[in-house]
Formats: sequence, C-alpha cells, structure tokens
Amino acid sequence: MSIQTRRERERAERERLIVTAARELAESEGWDAVTTRRLAAEIEYSQPVLYSHFKGKEAIMAAVAVQGCADLATELRQARTAVRGTREALAAVARTYTSFAERRPALYDVMFTHLVPLPFATEEAPAPLREAFAELLFAAEPIAAEGEDPGLLTETFWAGLHGLVTLMRSGRLPEHAHETRVALLISHFAGR
Repeated sequence: MSIQTRRERERAERERLIVTAARELAESEGWDAVTTRRLAAEIEYSQPVLYSHFKGKEAIMAAVAVQGCADLATELRQARTAVRGTREALAAVARTYTSFAERRPALYDVMFTHLVPLPFATEEAPAPLREAFAELLFAAEPIAAEGEDPGLLTETFWAGLHGLVTLMRSGRLPEHAHETRVALLISHFAGR
C-alpha cells in the first residue's frame, strides 16, 4: 500500500469520525451543542484538523444530512420492496418515513428543516438525496393519473408526510391520532 493510499484512507476515516460524532452529539443534545470546538474535543483532534476536512459547522451538517438520506433511502427501499401492491407499498413507505423522523429527530431536522449547503431537486444533488426521493417516487408513481406528473405527485406526497411529522413533533397535532392521519393520507392518495 502506498503512502498516498494510506493517507487517503486515514483522511476518509477522520471524516467519518467527525460526521458520526456530530450526528451522535446532535441526537443526544441537539444541533446547538454541535460546535467545531466541541467536536474537536469529542474526537480528540484539534479544530484545525476539523477545518482541514470541513469549512465549518454547516458543511458538517450537510455531510450528516447526506448520510441520513442514504439511511432513509435504504429504509424506504426495504419497506417498499417487502410488500406487494401499490397501496401497500405507499403505506409502508409512509409509515417508514414517519417512523424515521420520530426515531431520529435531529437527523431528520438536518436533512429537511435546517438550512444546509446542499443542492436539492437538481442533478447536482448528492446521490443519496436523489435516491431517497426516488424511493418516494417508486411508491407514488403507480398512482399517478394519466397525464399527471409523477414527480409533482411525489413532492405532494412527501410534503404531506413532512407536514404531519412536523406538526406532530411541534405539538400542533396530538400524537394519538398519528396513525389515523397517515392512513387517511394513503387512502386519499391511493384511492384517487
């Protein structure tokens, strides 16, 4: 193994360590607790080492968001492919999406609520962002009516899920009726 290969491997490992530490700290204490000073202390590297990998906290948050989208895409794919039928796939994806948001609130927030320097809905978007959206599209596309844009339908489905998650988490909607709301969303989307 060449010295260059070893250095590249070590650099990639440090980046993974930084992203993992940021994600864990955010999940346990919130994003306000994630600072470059705190991360440096957590991973036992100096702040300049962090800055040699990321321009600052926003760049670290963006890396966490990309990783989160990869996780979400995997979970959505597993849910969608584990069932048969259009309505069942849509329901499985909806339940998985809302469960992901509930289980990983800080990760969900950095993916879809906080402003991060990532291009969304463009060809320049990182692959994990496109893959997560594609899983929503694969579930919603079969219910698109003739002449209807499946991408816009998927965006509307996603917005409905995101709205339910956000309103419930903020206490605007009572939690006890969450499953009923998701079922209503599926029913009206799939029963068109």
